[in-house]
Amino acid sequence: MTCRILNIPSEQVWLETSQWLKNRSVPDAGVEESVREIIANVQDKGDDALLEYTQKFDCPDFNLPLRVTETEMAQAAASVSVDGRERISAAASNIRAFHEAQQEKSWFITRPDGSILGQRVTPVDSAGLYVPGGQGGDTPLVSSLLMTAVPAQVARCPRIAVATPPRKDGSINPWLLTAAYLLGIEEVYRVGGAWSIAALALGTDSIAPVDLIAGPGNIYVTTAKRLLQGRVGIDMIAGPSEVLIVGDTSANPVWVAADMLSQAEHDTLASAIFITDDMRLAENVQRELDKQLPILPRAQIAAASIAKWGCIIVVPNLKTAVAIANIIAPEHLELCLRDPWGVLPHIRNAGAIFMGQDTPEPVGDYFAGPNHVLPTLGTARFASGLSVQTFCKKTNIISASRSFLRHNSAAIAALARLEGLEAHARSVEGREMAGQIGY
Repeated sequence: MTCRILNIPSEQVWLETSQWLKNRSVPDAGVEESVREIIANVQDKGDDALLEYTQKFDCPDFNLPLRVTETEMAQAAASVSVDGRERISAAASNIRAFHEAQQEKSWFITRPDGSILGQRVTPVDSAGLYVPGGQGGDTPLVSSLLMTAVPAQVARCPRIAVATPPRKDGSINPWLLTAAYLLGIEEVYRVGGAWSIAALALGTDSIAPVDLIAGPGNIYVTTAKRLLQGRVGIDMIAGPSEVLIVGDTSANPVWVAADMLSQAEHDTLASAIFITDDMRLAENVQRELDKQLPILPRAQIAAASIAKWGCIIVVPNLKTAVAIANIIAPEHLELCLRDPWGVLPHIRNAGAIFMGQDTPEPVGDYFAGPNHVLPTLGTARFASGLSVQTFCKKTNIISASRSFLRHNSAAIAALARLEGLEAHARSVEGREMAGQIGY
């Protein structure tokens, strides 16, 4: 039996029995100690540290320049089939169209007294994008590059630098370089792991520091981002992948099982949960998991994930299913229901919502357009996925008129003195007095 079935009569019972799921977020204390050492080493030794770690973990004989040349990228693009390039371009086009709709404009309002207030939206000057290696570079994570680079480009970020681990021969997978080439990205570095995050944040002779780092990674990469947050901006602290599927009697058990396994194969820490009000459907999904899992190339990983972090939950009604979904606040939420749009208004917490049985989660991972870098581990309660806004900052603009200052200086000074800030009060009153005597 691949996956357990739990009978949960209410959301309260789920709260009382779901503590096991929270253990996915418990960090390894040894990881933080190792990452702190890596950061200190990169800060002290710069490029020499990057070469040392790259030789140790990725490419034993690494002696190439850290930066990939434009010629290498052009050659990589030429080596990929026309169909392959067209698929990448089509995905990028869909992602760009979605993110262009996210753009925010600067705005100003004028008050009757002549004061002008506003907010200016500008991109960060530089962004560092991390793209994981993907099984030693043999499974290039093209989608991760597209999902981080395209929003940064839509935000009009002037400088975009990509870091990704090299393969054992020191090269970068041509599919990844092709994606960068088609996007027009010129700055790509063959360096990965926590040491690349340190380099992007702190800078070395070869890699200029950036203002913001985005992109998924393993626990070491994530820990480096967390420890360097404040020295540099980050997109989010992401955990293992997860999917929650809510299904009624209309749900196809073959498809539900396939969707659960599509997340479980990511990582032994990935979580795949199915909630339904139909015990027969639950049992059919369980049987389908037993049938489909053994034939997967990554069956061992998926089996460990499903056994430890997966489950099928049977509830009395869909109202309870939705309540539990909001408590879990999943990264990916599939609504395999007759009327997903009728349920949508009741969903409050999810990184992304996949509507109906023709929208499996991989549609969003690769091609539909919305971003797949999403909040995990319940942080969808307060966090959002990566977007154009991730690469932008908002600056308040204040232009007070003489009339505004004259009418409000007494109130401002009084509030300042209430907080014990006499100089604040005098800063305003001094201008008012200067106005009265004609300065």
